[in-house]
Amino acid sequence: QSQLEESGGGLVQPGGALRLSCTASRLSLSSYVVTWFRQAPGKDREGVSLINVSGGMKNYADSVKGRFTISRDNAKNTVYLQMNDLKPEDTAIYYCAAASSYISAWAITSWYSFWGQGTQVTVSS
Repeated sequence: QSQLEESGGGLVQPGGALRLSCTASRLSLSSYVVTWFRQAPGKDREGVSLINVSGGMKNYADSVKGRFTISRDNAKNTVYLQMNDLKPEDTAIYYCAAASSYISAWAITSWYSFWGQGTQVTVSS
């Protein structure tokens, strides 16, 4: 059973917006660095955005800078990914993952101890 759970995916037209949520059932997310990854069919899983424990540091993949915003509400044990101006190339399964500490190579999947099952995001007209 996954420790993390994603929600908020769906079908949206190009230019539209979605907000993904990552919650934890048996984990205090407030103690973890959280990263959103995505994986499109036939492609490797890639790092999309990271947020540190305090929320004061946020990293973004170049492909989503200026369109996606990561945030966290530690009181609600939830991390969000606001996705605006969505493009067809954003279509993928989106996963959240948690790690106990930050590394500069933040998009390395093996660094993360906890993962969700993923939520599908489809951008199509």
